[in-house]
Amino acid sequence: MSTLSHSGWAVFRNGDFRLFCAARFLSGLAYQMQAVAIGWFVYDLTRSALALGLVGLAGFLPAMLAALVTGHVADTYDRRLVAAISFAVQAAASFGLLAYALSGAQAAWPVYALVIVVGTARAFANPSLQALLPTLVSRDLFGSAIAWNSSLWQSSSVMGPAFGGLLYAAGPAVVFGGAGTSFALACLCVGAIRFRPAPVSERPRVSWATLSAGLHYIRSQPVVLGAISLDLFAVLFGGATALLPVFAAEVLHVGPLGLGALRSMPAAGAVAMAVLLAYRPLRRHAGVRMLRAVALFGLAIVVFGLSTSLPLSMFCLFITGAADMVSVYVRQTFVQGETPDAMRGRVAAVNTVFIGASNELGEFESGLLAAAIGAVPAVVAGGVMTMLIAVAWGRLFPALRQRDHLLKSD
Repeated sequence: MSTLSHSGWAVFRNGDFRLFCAARFLSGLAYQMQAVAIGWFVYDLTRSALALGLVGLAGFLPAMLAALVTGHVADTYDRRLVAAISFAVQAAASFGLLAYALSGAQAAWPVYALVIVVGTARAFANPSLQALLPTLVSRDLFGSAIAWNSSLWQSSSVMGPAFGGLLYAAGPAVVFGGAGTSFALACLCVGAIRFRPAPVSERPRVSWATLSAGLHYIRSQPVVLGAISLDLFAVLFGGATALLPVFAAEVLHVGPLGLGALRSMPAAGAVAMAVLLAYRPLRRHAGVRMLRAVALFGLAIVVFGLSTSLPLSMFCLFITGAADMVSVYVRQTFVQGETPDAMRGRVAAVNTVFIGASNELGEFESGLLAAAIGAVPAVVAGGVMTMLIAVAWGRLFPALRQRDHLLKSD
């Protein structure tokens, strides 16, 4: 692959790509700031691990229920416009959270309702953005674009939790207001992208065949199916994000600022790995390296669950982010690089559901299990399951294990 053969920064000569990255960074910053504030806000109201899990469920359900529709929309309408409207809706929801926080909140259900609104908007934004990226850059810079896009997204995931934890000291309303402003700026950036897709001469008739085309495509591609499902089950069982407020308050005994630092560590590890991949992209043994990265992710989760030291816990979370970035890089290259443009939105929508299931549904699973057996046993058990899944997927999907290059043409 010729990615970054000249310079790691070459892709930034593309003005549309710069605007795309700005929108992704600003929306990621807003989302991560808000996630910290919502987690601590709900925990303050309920003191319940299960309530934290319900936040994840509320964020995931819209993506799951609307997946086939959101993919069809991304393949039928202007992807820039779909993303811009989605960011505008998320901004409105953030200002709704601001108003509720200022009103003297007593119950958690209005927060869940607004999280559902955010989740619905993200369900439309994610496939549109994933499908838009490959149309903005040339093929020789595609791997670089994925790495830098992931790096900037993860950078926002480092800064967002830190800002969220810091600003929460002034009250959740401050965080929600900042998030709303950032979402609004992301809307303006994606709307300013100059690329215009060719007009659709005839919009496809909405049918089960057109809506489910993404599912059928993924099922027909064992490498793509293996990569997506590996990420799904690994993070579903190995994710500990939802329980970080519990670890911060009851295991490590740090406040909102400490929680922000903990939430920043996975993203910091991901940024470091993404920058490394941008300059030294994977050229060989892509499948094996993905499987090994997932196993390392699980091991780091186990050590985090057993740790009572803040520095060690932060280091373990850093390693999880670096390992997960390898998995994300390989999976996104498979999904976006090999899917025909006409159905990228529908495939991206299915991919978004898998990602959401691994993250938001994983948060619900973590909260549910922690309520039953405790936060520490739940996290340790999840890490062990992730390592076992990496071994199992190497056997269940030999095509993934044997995949050498990232793109078939390499």
